[in-house]
Amino acid sequence: MSPFKRSGIWKDVSPTGMVGDFVEVWKQAGAHRWRIAAVSAACTFGVFYLMTTQEGKAPHLPPKVTYISVFKAHRTDAQIMESNLANQKNKEAWAREMARRDKDVREMYKTIGRMSGIDVDKIAREADAEDAARDKAERERIEATLKRSGIANPKLSPEPAGQ
Repeated sequence: MSPFKRSGIWKDVSPTGMVGDFVEVWKQAGAHRWRIAAVSAACTFGVFYLMTTQEGKAPHLPPKVTYISVFKAHRTDAQIMESNLANQKNKEAWAREMARRDKDVREMYKTIGRMSGIDVDKIAREADAEDAARDKAERERIEATLKRSGIANPKLSPEPAGQ
């Protein structure tokens, strides 16, 4: 009895059958068996030789990042405040210009609509009502979320219409 119990995939494998099959194939090869064995060994050796000479490289190191700053290294708080205020003024001027352009485009479309016989004032009122309803629902959703998170009386900034 064998000290090792075969289980799983190995329970149906018999080494004696494997050796017997090899001897049978070896006998069938006849006079060319040594040539076949030599070619097989050479192919195996060649494949393993090629595998051992291959180089494996690790991934490249991450690039060294150099941060470029357009600010002076040792600015005072007053300089920082001045820079921030100037930037804020530029942003507000840009927003005003974009709002003016959007208004001009809307007016052009309204003019085209009026010339086409469309009641653009009614469409504008409906769109404004939809926008107001959507904004109100969003504010209510945010306030409900704040109340659920433990803020008793959340105060959001005033609505844009009230400004």
